[in-house]
Amino acid sequence: MLDIKFVRENPEIVKENIKKKFQDRKLPLVDEVLELDKRVRELKQEGDKLRSERKTASDAIGALMREKKVEEANEKKAKVTVINDRIAALEKEEEEVAAKLKQNMMTIPNIIDDSVPIGKDDSENVEVQRFLEPKVPDFEIPYHVDILEKLGGIDLDSARKVAGNGFYYLMGDVARLHSAVLTYARDFMINKGFTYCIPPFMIRSNVVTGVMSFDEMDQMMYKIEGEDLYLIGTSEHSMIGKFIDTILDKKELPYTLTSYSPCFRKEKGAHGIEERGIYRIHQFEKQEMIVVCEPEDSMDWFNKMWSYTVELFTSMDIPVRTLECCSGDLADLKVKSVDVEAWSPRQKKYFEVGSCSTLGDAQARRLGIRVKGENGNYYAHTLNNTVSAPPRMLIALVENNLNEDGSVNIPKVLQPYMGGLTKIEVKK
Repeated sequence: MLDIKFVRENPEIVKENIKKKFQDRKLPLVDEVLELDKRVRELKQEGDKLRSERKTASDAIGALMREKKVEEANEKKAKVTVINDRIAALEKEEEEVAAKLKQNMMTIPNIIDDSVPIGKDDSENVEVQRFLEPKVPDFEIPYHVDILEKLGGIDLDSARKVAGNGFYYLMGDVARLHSAVLTYARDFMINKGFTYCIPPFMIRSNVVTGVMSFDEMDQMMYKIEGEDLYLIGTSEHSMIGKFIDTILDKKELPYTLTSYSPCFRKEKGAHGIEERGIYRIHQFEKQEMIVVCEPEDSMDWFNKMWSYTVELFTSMDIPVRTLECCSGDLADLKVKSVDVEAWSPRQKKYFEVGSCSTLGDAQARRLGIRVKGENGNYYAHTLNNTVSAPPRMLIALVENNLNEDGSVNIPKVLQPYMGGLTKIEVKK
């Protein structure tokens, strides 16, 4: 959410930013916000004036009563009653207008960084850099579900009976590999100096609207019926929510946290062969990282964070590339975002396995996360990034480590987490 003062002073910049994100339907919101903001200030001004008049009248009533001037005192009381009614009406209108103003402000997208490429959707994202040489073996690589089934590691049919499409059972050594990746990712981030945390897996609506846009909320979140609770789509939500309504000590910054959680997503609109299997699902587990820092440090942390994901993948000999997300592919709260994509030798292309974003002070402004400064309090900056999100990681692992006989080599860094096992064999 933008600072209303910024919108008031820079409406054309806000409108141009909306155009850069190809959301022209939101352009009228800027003028509407200015009108609502003007009305809120008018209502406050009139209310303050009336409260001052009420105080003067109330003081006069006391003096008149002491002087036994009952008739004049009653006239003043009648005036106070009229003032009270008007103040009540003003307060009700102010509440309604302020709520509409806030809703509109939360719909207007954040100002993107000048370095963000302009484009309509993810097809116009820009490749930045590749890490490790992508390879395609001289034998055919099956679809990832077929690979995992031959390893005795997945059961989609039973999962469909139990929960429907978009769920899975992982079994045996494949399930163990899944856990090994998460544990390795946890230790990897701890060694980077991040504090490990297991957060709540449900959050309240005020946290949901604090960390994400309304469009994202509709596309992703599962609501708990009859309660003010949502299942998290990523632990970033509850991790940033940890700091809601707090004033942080400047000396304690930055807060660097890495968190494990299951994640639950509706995944509206998912379709196609690459959306089946375990590529796009309703339930998965993830290791995440978040940073809460000084505004001037956020871009440095942004570059550190995506580089950690690249380092993690390349340590497992998985080729990756980074993509700069274009303006039309950025969620409304994001200032800048880089996707990390892993190489798929079967598809002969890269696919997304992680995303790093800086949101400026948007989440902090919504959630009331401030820093106590020498010259007053100010909003912190927040960032988030995927460390590892199995089972997508499993797709990259099994495809890039597949042998012609169907067995899968286990990367050396994961072998200690697999009891020394070096390979997962095909089940006869």
